[in-house]
Amino acid sequence: MEPSAGGTTAFALPRGTCDAHCHVFGPADRFPYSPKRKYEPADSPKEALAALHRRLGIDRAVIVQASAHGTDNRAMLDALQSRPHSYRGVAIIDTATSDSDLQEMHALGVRGIRFNFVRSLGGYPDPYEFRRAIERVRPLGWHAVLHMKGDDLLNLKDEIARLPLPFVIDHMGRVDVGLGIGQPAFATLLQLVRKDTAWVKLSGAERMAPRSYGEAVPFARALLTAAPDRVLWGTDFPHPNLAEDVSEEELVQLIPRFAPSCDEQQRLLVRNPAALYEFPASE
Repeated sequence: MEPSAGGTTAFALPRGTCDAHCHVFGPADRFPYSPKRKYEPADSPKEALAALHRRLGIDRAVIVQASAHGTDNRAMLDALQSRPHSYRGVAIIDTATSDSDLQEMHALGVRGIRFNFVRSLGGYPDPYEFRRAIERVRPLGWHAVLHMKGDDLLNLKDEIARLPLPFVIDHMGRVDVGLGIGQPAFATLLQLVRKDTAWVKLSGAERMAPRSYGEAVPFARALLTAAPDRVLWGTDFPHPNLAEDVSEEELVQLIPRFAPSCDEQQRLLVRNPAALYEFPASE
């Protein structure tokens, strides 16, 4: 560990740390982007992700299918095959995804499906298709990953609470930090994450507070306190669709403010993701 700019010792990630939310993009000449994409990503293939993790000292990762690739999960699955013991995946599926496709994805390490409720990324999925997809992956023991933004928590809280399988809420619900931890959307998020089947990612500080990542700390602390065994952390690399450059090193240095004790850090970074994503006891 090296001294940080402030003179204190920099935080080093523990062995077995999992980046529970990251992406791969392309390369487009091999894995084309969806013609329905809402943004234009730069290529960021599995090699770029592996280089980031080597630099930060991250041993495991959950690669989340990006909306720019739509339901073509090939780039994500290709990355899983490159490190089958250390990578897991979250897919995006639709009615064209066959049962054999699901079985193949499970064998490669996929353990969940993602739904985007963010309007800038296409808005709410069809309710029937949403419920049907949930029922299809339930026998596999998968979970649902929900990407939403602030008020979506208020609109969807009853539907989320009724889900018949575990669910993970991305990026602390992307609530507005300016409204404080007492805002209705965050109060709803806290209520949801107290359910035994609810998980939440303490990620997305760079989206919630792009000028000062630390503004996300009170939200992360409240969520960890509410569900210490069901919190996850991730980089969201390569930070698609953001105007500001992001320092992953600064995101790592937020972790001891999210989780001050060694036990909290082990749960957040190692034990919790290992439990949810079925990582082996050792690599």
